[in-house]
Amino acid sequence: MRIGVNARLMIEGKMDGIGWFASESLRCMVAAHPGDTFVFFFDRKPSPAFLFADNVQSVVLHPPARHPILWCIFFEWSLWRALRRHRIDVLLSPDGYLPLRCHIPTLAVIHDLNFEHAKGNLRPSHQWYMKHFFPRFARCATRVATVSEYSRRDIASTYHIPLNKIDVVYDGAHAAYRPRTEDENRSTRSRYTAGAHYIIFISTILKRKNLSTLLTAFDRVRDRHDIRLVVVGSRVWWQDELKDAYDAMAHAADVLFLGHADTSELSLLLSAADALVYPSLFEGFGIPVLEAFYAETAVIASNTTSIPEVAGDAALLVDPRDVGAIADAIERLLLSPSLRDELIQRGRRQRTLFSWQRTASLLWQSLQQTIAVR
Repeated sequence: MRIGVNARLMIEGKMDGIGWFASESLRCMVAAHPGDTFVFFFDRKPSPAFLFADNVQSVVLHPPARHPILWCIFFEWSLWRALRRHRIDVLLSPDGYLPLRCHIPTLAVIHDLNFEHAKGNLRPSHQWYMKHFFPRFARCATRVATVSEYSRRDIASTYHIPLNKIDVVYDGAHAAYRPRTEDENRSTRSRYTAGAHYIIFISTILKRKNLSTLLTAFDRVRDRHDIRLVVVGSRVWWQDELKDAYDAMAHAADVLFLGHADTSELSLLLSAADALVYPSLFEGFGIPVLEAFYAETAVIASNTTSIPEVAGDAALLVDPRDVGAIADAIERLLLSPSLRDELIQRGRRQRTLFSWQRTASLLWQSLQQTIAVR
């Protein structure tokens, strides 16, 4: 079987959550199915690191698709033609984008519908494109996969497609996330916070990630505890709400904005933290929660959307809009090493439900169902 893959988000050193989903699940899938050929369609020259085995072929198509007009050209013309030219039997799209006139079975992975529910996170042109085309992608795809039961039901109800057309494949965590020795953790704290203990926030800074509420909660906690807040993630959104929260802080100097960090650096930072605080307002999965479980760091997270499904009983779940609830949860963990240890132990159990090997297996099952429709 010749499996075509939309691999345009697999860009070495620049991958976000969907890029990691694609690379890690495909790495496992390719290894598990050496008798099948995987044709990866990129929109720029790929790193050799993504050619996982001899049964992977790479094809570079133009133009590089980085805004809505080029997305249309890439999918509706370049990729559509390439699928015929390379005799592809089925198309897997890890980011959900598809040629609408596709002549072969298609599996679209739609991770979540944040652009339908959370405003102010995307450029207007991107927001328009996604709200206009993703309902069409979901309906024209032979099957849809997503990463949580929450997202499965949200996609079905929002786009009015049958639940039995949608498969849940979940996410995994990179192997770099693991607990470090206390000496390593001390070294990390010494490097970043002059030895002070800290809590960590990990995410591209978008409105729906709710950093402004965390800043206010942290300021309350800092009045009573010698603690720092480390913020890891690119600063995409920094508008009045967030700026005002930061400017109002009494302890703004104790917030460290590190920007983007690579996986190896991030795994060290997460292991050395006293807790991950993840107060997102909307998630299709919430990978940092799972990464914290693998790093054996306690978690405080939102009680909304998909996060309770991923966290189970291994996190303190809070209303992400309630500053007091977030501050109280942080203080509970700082004051109670036994609670922190209990959450870490629960995280060890919860993390066994999620791995890239399981993702690849479930995605393969979804592909088989996609082909069976033909």
